[in-house]
Amino acid sequence: MKLYKIKEMSTVEMEKKVEELEKELALLVFRHKNRQLDKVMKLREVKRDIARLKTFIHQAKEE
Repeated sequence: MKLYKIKEMSTVEMEKKVEELEKELALLVFRHKNRQLDKVMKLREVKRDIARLKTFIHQAKEE
């Protein structure tokens, strides 16, 4: 997810997106454990997107 898209989102939208990505991450981990996941880099991308969103949420709550 690109930073400009994250900056345009509200805090509520970011929290919803984090929930969606965490569900997707759980599915990806399950598929990876069963050797059904072709693109392992997708795990890294989703984890980083979650971290980015949580960082922006935390910064917004501090302000």
